Amino acid sequence: MGHINWKRLILGGLLCGLVINAVEFVMNDVLLQNQWADAWRALGRTAAFGASEISVLLAWGFLVGIFSVWLYAEIQPHYGARPITAIIAGLAVWFLGYLLSAVVPLVTNLFPGRLMLTSLSVGLVEVVAGTMAGAWVYQHVAARGTSAFAAKA
Repeated sequence: MGHINWKRLILGGLLCGLVINAVEFVMNDVLLQNQWADAWRALGRTAAFGASEISVLLAWGFLVGIFSVWLYAEIQPHYGARPITAIIAGLAVWFLGYLLSAVVPLVTNLFPGRLMLTSLSVGLVEVVAGTMAGAWVYQHVAARGTSAFAAKA
């Protein structure tokens, strides 16, 4: 495909990951904290995550962000530097990284279905919004102070 600006890809990916991690924190540690605690206790596990689990989950969010912006950069020459391209990349990442990985827990009722569906729905919003933010950073043209991404919207 086209030439990838790796510096902007990493910066955009980190912004995307920041969006993902922020939404995950608010959703899981604030809004759904009690529901997740009940679900973990039902499995015989402690509800509190330690530093190692939190570190892995934070790294996961940033890696998903970097992958999302990389996918955007790869498909952008074909679909154009437009918001719909970032949405397509975000949807693809959500489908592969969120929905497909939730099939087994959903089918086996490992966690309450409503909790899983809420997490999947919020995950869709976070990854698409994050990918759009990261794609904007990736497309930003610093010399002109404008964005090819915003100009084609």
